[in-house]
Amino acid sequence: MRQALSGIVSKSAWSFRTLATVTMAVSFVLAAASASQAARDAAIVIDANTGKTLYASNANARRYPASLTKMMTLYLTFEALAKGKITKSTQVRFSANAAAEPPTKLGVRKGSSVSVETAILSMVTKSANDSSTALAELLGGSESNFAQMMTAKARSLGMNGTVFRNANGLPNPGQFTTARDMAMLGIALREHYPQYYGYFSQRSFMYGRQRINGHNRLLGRIKGVDGIKTGYTRMSGFNLVSSVAVDGRRMVAVVMGGSSGASRDNQMAKLITAYLPKASRRGGGDLIAKADNDSPVQALAKVMLPKHDAPTPDIRPQAQEVVVASAAPALIEAPTPKKPVKVVAAEPAAIPFEQAYAEPEPAHVDPVNTASLPSGWVVQIASSPSKSEAEAVLDKTSRQARAVLADASGFTMPFSKGGVTYFRARFSGFDNQTAAQKACKALKKKRIECFAIEQ
Repeated sequence: MRQALSGIVSKSAWSFRTLATVTMAVSFVLAAASASQAARDAAIVIDANTGKTLYASNANARRYPASLTKMMTLYLTFEALAKGKITKSTQVRFSANAAAEPPTKLGVRKGSSVSVETAILSMVTKSANDSSTALAELLGGSESNFAQMMTAKARSLGMNGTVFRNANGLPNPGQFTTARDMAMLGIALREHYPQYYGYFSQRSFMYGRQRINGHNRLLGRIKGVDGIKTGYTRMSGFNLVSSVAVDGRRMVAVVMGGSSGASRDNQMAKLITAYLPKASRRGGGDLIAKADNDSPVQALAKVMLPKHDAPTPDIRPQAQEVVVASAAPALIEAPTPKKPVKVVAAEPAAIPFEQAYAEPEPAHVDPVNTASLPSGWVVQIASSPSKSEAEAVLDKTSRQARAVLADASGFTMPFSKGGVTYFRARFSGFDNQTAAQKACKALKKKRIECFAIEQ
């Protein structure tokens, strides 16, 4: 009997320990999941008549946009339509790159085409990734060029916390935004292109014999909701931008990082119910300055290029040059400045556009003995918050200008600004100022911006 009781007690103790261990493990998992979810949550509600923020939670925190990205792709599409560069019936050809995009997608085969309007409808309803890429290639010549145009347009609209790397929102660690920026874009779409804004209220459309239904479940469910866009990736969670207009009151709300589509929609519904009555019926004029009088390249220049002239080479510059990615897409206008553009920016050093808004590396000064760095006259071509990117620019420039830089050596030079470490990309090996200036002049003939400096 004593042995039996001992066995029962032993088994009970084992069971208790096992249960406690399992319970603790589950608690850790739930806590980690909760922390991860909290790190993605963000929301904002803005009165679209006055611009007043009615509610905000992590509104300026960096978040992944997912398919909210397509709002900017559509903004630039609407801009091209308004300027007559394309029409709704213009054919959008699907390259191998566009056709290969993962779902959700329209499923157009490589080499086939659809109209601009069909591409728009597929994006606002099905959130078609392939249509987004195809439109990007039509408007920008390549998706990478179009992403530059998107970021430039974001800056011109005041969206300073946003960087685009692609046209559809598929996962990319370098592509990010904020809830506030997405609200600004939502307002800009309605204010600047009311003639096309109705597309966002489209709940379905016919593609051949197939009816394609939309993802925005609040259309028709909540009074006054007339768009705009849903989004989801594992990195971002469930995102939603909604525009509401009832009895003269207008507002735009953003929810990001939802744990499910249903919870995201319910949170949005609660925000609309709570804050729409607080919105004003009186407007104060346009809230987002319209910036579509410039061509995409001119907008890019305004973002990247400062207003002052470049210093002469015999003066030690307190600035760095910019290497702007060359672009010759089909529908991009060439800028026509009255004076030659001087590509110089104040510290922190300006950097190649494709790297300009790359996520900064940890603020850590490279352990380089400054005395061991090359001295004398050098040629600087760029700077970047990423050492590897600065080195990549050096390598690319070396290959583009082998003859000019045959006797030069590339190196990076770290400096800290605002708590962030940047890396200047420079070439050394020039005997004097004249030699450095001559090399820089030759580089500029190859469309590689630079300046000579004595270090």
